[in-house]
Amino acid sequence: MKKQFLFIVLFICVFSLTAQTTNTTTYYLIRHAEKVRTDKTNKNPNLTAKGHLRANNWSVVFENVNFDLIYATNYNRTKQTAAPTATSKNLEILYYSPKELYNSDFQEATKGKTVLVVGHSNTTPQFVNAILNEEKYQDIDDKNNANLYIVTVTDSQKSSTLIKVPYSK
Repeated sequence: MKKQFLFIVLFICVFSLTAQTTNTTTYYLIRHAEKVRTDKTNKNPNLTAKGHLRANNWSVVFENVNFDLIYATNYNRTKQTAAPTATSKNLEILYYSPKELYNSDFQEATKGKTVLVVGHSNTTPQFVNAILNEEKYQDIDDKNNANLYIVTVTDSQKSSTLIKVPYSK
């Protein structure tokens, strides 16, 4: 598992270096980490202990990515997932509405930047699809907190990669 984790980190480093042209926007999109599920009526749960460890793991995965902006929905689980990376990069978490994915204001604010977006099992693939302007990805299974979508936009060209990042202790 450590070899796979190192490969993923290396891939991200190489990917981010090749995407550093001024006309390129690079989005890293993840779903929030594991959430508390004990109260089914709680619409805004926190992360579990494992979820906090995964959030810290994301900050290690993104250690060599020079983010300009970090976005999350305004929910405890997404903010808590983004927090370790935001802290390590000395960036504040900006909020987006899961009902307004990839709107013109977001596109303008992120143009030419490297951006982390933390969302949900349904909004994250929808966000990727909105950027790509195609229906490429389905909703994430509710037990899957490991997907990392990397989307690059250069002028009129768009591409994406999906990587499964294992939880590493």
